[in-house]
Formats: sequence, structure tokens, C-alpha cells
Amino acid sequence: MSRLLKSPYTECIFFSEYKRIQFMATQQAAFPRHCSGEINMDQTAFLIGFSVMAIASLVIYATGSKTFPSRHHTLMHASVPFIAATAYLAMAFGFGNLTLDSGSTVYLARYADWSITTPILLAGLVMLAFHEHGKPGEMGGFLTAIIVLDVMMIITGLVSSLAETAAAKWVWYLWSCAAFLGVVYLLWGPLRTMAANRGSALAGAYNKNVALLTVVWFIYPIVFLVGPEGLKIITDPSSVWAFLVLDIIAKVFYAFYAAANLEKALDHTRRTGTVK
Repeated sequence: MSRLLKSPYTECIFFSEYKRIQFMATQQAAFPRHCSGEINMDQTAFLIGFSVMAIASLVIYATGSKTFPSRHHTLMHASVPFIAATAYLAMAFGFGNLTLDSGSTVYLARYADWSITTPILLAGLVMLAFHEHGKPGEMGGFLTAIIVLDVMMIITGLVSSLAETAAAKWVWYLWSCAAFLGVVYLLWGPLRTMAANRGSALAGAYNKNVALLTVVWFIYPIVFLVGPEGLKIITDPSSVWAFLVLDIIAKVFYAFYAAANLEKALDHTRRTGTVK
């Protein structure tokens, strides 16, 4: 019996079984989500996101003003959740979902969504600040500057999530935050001054809209920071649900909120003629 246990054949079997168990343990450590039901939680969040965004797009367009100068704001705000619905549908089907060696998942569709929808939201604020006024090309300059900063913020955020070393991850994260601060400066600096020149009603609408959007957008990098792409304080499903709630506020609730503020301001200017 002892000879059998010490034979090369038996040792080979034991060694193969040991390597198989070791490989399975490694796989479970690298991909714990597959054993915890977290994928189903993600899938539920993605499907809810798709449904909410798709319905919201139709409702925003159906209830929004179709007359000048509110018409283009209605079209822009209705397009935002439609684009987001497309991204959530892609994530639900697993398109562009990259699982890293660390076990965290990077959702490329989410970044594609942000790179299109956030410039649209910013364009709406720039147009409200100018309100069909301003020197030729001036609004175009502000639009170009704020959209470039915004897109760079999202691209560098994606690079940070894909970075393999901690140093590279935090350098790109901080650079993304720097671009975000540039966006905030334009919104609260020169554009806010421009809105103030359009009269108190339109300035009030601009201030309310930019305040809500700024607060919500400040939470995005915080969720990224504590999520699986950052410090890993919260799980992937938690970050997915957190981003879903933020998306609904920034793209659905904000659309109705901004439209109500704009209509109230326009009604005031029509009655008082205070627009400049």
C-alpha cells in the first residue's frame, strides 16, 4: 500500500488533482460575482434603467412645449433618456461589459452614454444662458470649450477605470476631476454672468437648473471613487444601482425640472418684457 502511494503514477494523480482544486479556487476568487447572484442584480438594474429611460423619453416629448423658444429644449431633453435607454439595453445584453483581472466590470456603454448625453445637457444650459442673444460665434465658443472639457472628463475617467496600476489610475482620475472643475467653472462663472444679463427670471431658471445638475454630477465621481473601479468600498451591484438612481435624477427628473423652470421664466418675461 505504501509503495502504491509513493509511486510516480499516484503522485501524478495527486498533483493533478491539487492543481485542479487550486485553479478552481483561483477562478472563484477572481470572479466571485458569478457565485453570489450579483449578475442578476445588475441585470435587473439594467432592465429597469432601460424601461424608465425609454418611457421617460416619450413622456418628455409628449408633454414638452413644441413652440419657440422651448421647442429645442424639449427635443434635447427627450433625446437624452432615449440615448441612455440604448446604453442600458446594451449593458443588459452584456455588450461592452469588460471584466478586468481584478474581478470588477467596466461598462463601456455607460461611458458612451455619458459622452453623448452630458454634452446635450450642457448645451441646454449654454443656450439658456444666452437665450437667443449674444455676439455671433460667442455661444459657439462656450459650447466648444465646455463640451471638450466634458468629453475629456469622461474619456479620462474611462482610462482611469481601465488602468492596471494604482498610480496610473489615480493620475487619470485626478485629471478627470480637473476637467470636471473646468466645466463647473464655466457654468458658475462666465455663463452664470451671461444668464444674469438676460433678466432676473431667466437668470433664476438658469441658477436653479445648474444648481441641481452640479450637485448630482458631483456625486458621480464619488460613486466611482468608492466603487469597484476605485477603492472597492462598495460592490459592483451597489455602484450599478447608485449610477442608475443618479442617471434617473440627471436625465429624467432634471428634464421636467428644467422645463418647468424655463416655462415659468418665459411666462414672466412675456408678461413683463424684462428679457434683455
